[in-house]
Amino acid sequence: GSVPRVTWRPGTDERGVDRSYLDGSDRVQTFAPSVVERLRELVGEAPADLEHTAPLVLRAGVQTQLGPGDVACEDGTTLAVDAALPTDLPLGYHEWRPADGPVRALIVSPGRCHLPAGLREWGWAVQLYAARSRDSWGIGDLADLRRLREWAQGAGAGLLMVNPLHAAAPTFPQESSPYSPTSRRFASPLYLRPELLPGFAAAGLDVPRGMNEHREIDRDAVWRAKRPALRAVFDVGGGGSEFASWRTAAGPALQDFAVWSVLAERYGPAWRQWPAQYRRPTDPAVREYATAAEAEVGFHAWLQWALAQQLSAAAAGFTVIQDLPIGFDPDGADAWCWQDLLAEGVSVGAPPDALNTQGQDWSLPPFVPWKLRAAAYRPFVESIRASIAGAGGLRIDHMMGLFRLWWIPSGGGPTEGGYVRYPAADLLDIVALESVRAEALVIGEDLGVVESGVRAEMSRRGMLSYRLLWFAEDEPVDWPELSMGAVTTHDLPTVSGLWTGADRVEQQRYDVDPGAAAVEEMRARIGRLPTGAGPDAAVAAAYGRLGQAPSALRVATLEDAVGEQQRPNLPGVASRPNWSLALPVPIDDLPGAPGVATIAAALER
Repeated sequence: GSVPRVTWRPGTDERGVDRSYLDGSDRVQTFAPSVVERLRELVGEAPADLEHTAPLVLRAGVQTQLGPGDVACEDGTTLAVDAALPTDLPLGYHEWRPADGPVRALIVSPGRCHLPAGLREWGWAVQLYAARSRDSWGIGDLADLRRLREWAQGAGAGLLMVNPLHAAAPTFPQESSPYSPTSRRFASPLYLRPELLPGFAAAGLDVPRGMNEHREIDRDAVWRAKRPALRAVFDVGGGGSEFASWRTAAGPALQDFAVWSVLAERYGPAWRQWPAQYRRPTDPAVREYATAAEAEVGFHAWLQWALAQQLSAAAAGFTVIQDLPIGFDPDGADAWCWQDLLAEGVSVGAPPDALNTQGQDWSLPPFVPWKLRAAAYRPFVESIRASIAGAGGLRIDHMMGLFRLWWIPSGGGPTEGGYVRYPAADLLDIVALESVRAEALVIGEDLGVVESGVRAEMSRRGMLSYRLLWFAEDEPVDWPELSMGAVTTHDLPTVSGLWTGADRVEQQRYDVDPGAAAVEEMRARIGRLPTGAGPDAAVAAAYGRLGQAPSALRVATLEDAVGEQQRPNLPGVASRPNWSLALPVPIDDLPGAPGVATIAAALER
């Protein structure tokens, strides 16, 4: 059946700006009129004819009256329509060409995501950069992912979930956070294994040694080693006809990204600081520069082809769940390409809550909702499609961002922001379409404050919810089947770190101590353990509880498998080496790690 398409909720004005919201304690928080008015200015006024020109996002099998015209299908065929669209219209991205009126994009969605009947699997959550083997060039890469996949398959696991693999700027210093990429459509060449590329031997290259000596990952050192090696391989063969065909099929999006990468290497990673003639991808000077620098542009395009090849080999039909960040670097490639669709003078974040009384500013630019619609949702489609491709699953970070985002006007802090609504029904239908096409599962990260009705909507669409032992208000045995269950995440304590107190000691060191009560409440979720029980017993108890969950998917972290006490990321602490701590043991030694067998036994139930 069709889901009602309510664009804005009561209490939201015609520009999608909320006037109040319910906080985490179910208290109504009302925005000051000045905040509402500022957000209205930032959203701007949509064109008067938007409702007659914006894309039509429809459900397959639902009859829709549009009057006479033609449907130009994406496969090149044309269907004549008298009044109502046929109910057997194929899924996909088409055009509606009415007898009188403007041509409109027509998106036909199944309405539900790909979700195999009776799904029940378990697997490992992997910070890939941290999962180094003895052969790694200082950072976990796609060859290591392949090794992890082979190990996981052999041990009975059914999936791997990895951190975002998206690209950072090809400059120094290399961005460490996978949640602030330069692009959500392209991957980071740091994850390539050079010696597995055809042409490595012909280029006369040697594999460097000693790059894993330090636990803290030095991305700059990795890029200094890998970039010249990758360029030498490209110069030897350049990928040949297979790469040329792939590059042509990838189209202008790849070309724009490759050109941006070349310009970034020449002028720095912040496009707003480039010479004026290069600040827009459509400027003639940009095309001239790209023509003159074709060898460099081709190299950056080839890197993406090589990444696609190695990711495909790493996954090899196994379910590898990739991660879609909520946004991208305002100075990066996606922002350069889509600058006309972004809100100026605003970033997104989160309002104050019990864990962070000051709120959060993620320094990511938001799309203006009506501009995203007017662009036929192309940026969203491309980001979803790229992140879901070839691996069998997608986790959408901050699922609420498809419904509303916390906009923070520049010059103010997170407490001075407010909520702006997005066309969630259309966005969810696009996710469902891409999920079915890729035969990929979709998990929505719905932790924290989630509006009433959102989880029910996710369930109707076959999207898995997220449940965490550390935050669960109910017992794991009562979690919904349409969920992915876990003990912890990259932003939260490991079991050993929580149990031994090491995590709180580190928080105190950085002056972000949550307090004894919050820590003890989390520890209590592990369950009762004998006096003097060690961290291995705590890991067994925590995952024993997770194993009771009826969740379709259950995931364990590699950090817990090896008894790691430091979490990958300590939010809000810039002076800590976040996203840069390798696992304390190489993945070659995972089969012998005592926590592996313990966790596998608990989750194989």
